[in-house]
Amino acid sequence: MQLLILLTFCIFTRTSTAEQKVALGTWDVHYMALNSTFLTPEVAQQYAIVRSKFNGVINVSVLDKQSQKAQSLVVSGEAKNLLGVIKNLTFKEVQEGDAIYYLAVLPFSDQERYRITLRLNDGSSKQEFTFEHKFYAE
Repeated sequence: MQLLILLTFCIFTRTSTAEQKVALGTWDVHYMALNSTFLTPEVAQQYAIVRSKFNGVINVSVLDKQSQKAQSLVVSGEAKNLLGVIKNLTFKEVQEGDAIYYLAVLPFSDQERYRITLRLNDGSSKQEFTFEHKFYAE
């Protein structure tokens, strides 16, 4: 619940970390990228995330379009910067009540832009999408 409250706070307090949504097949996919320093020390510790001005966090949640029920699936991906350097993203599933989130840490340099590709797989359906985000050391 702490993470849900914190991420909701981040969405409404900073436009640079605004949540985004994409419809893929039967899913509504909500995603956002933010600096790990937005997490409280307690939340970061709870999810084994190192708070650093040079660590970003990618947060993904997948809901069924009809029921809006959280979906448990495999999330994987990669981030490619403008120089072509690719970093694989390792997502961890977090369950809080009925909510399910997928979190990955992405180290970055100040003002580094990434093209982030995410792959979703529930065993019967596979989807992929890409978004861009520029990280700032704060």
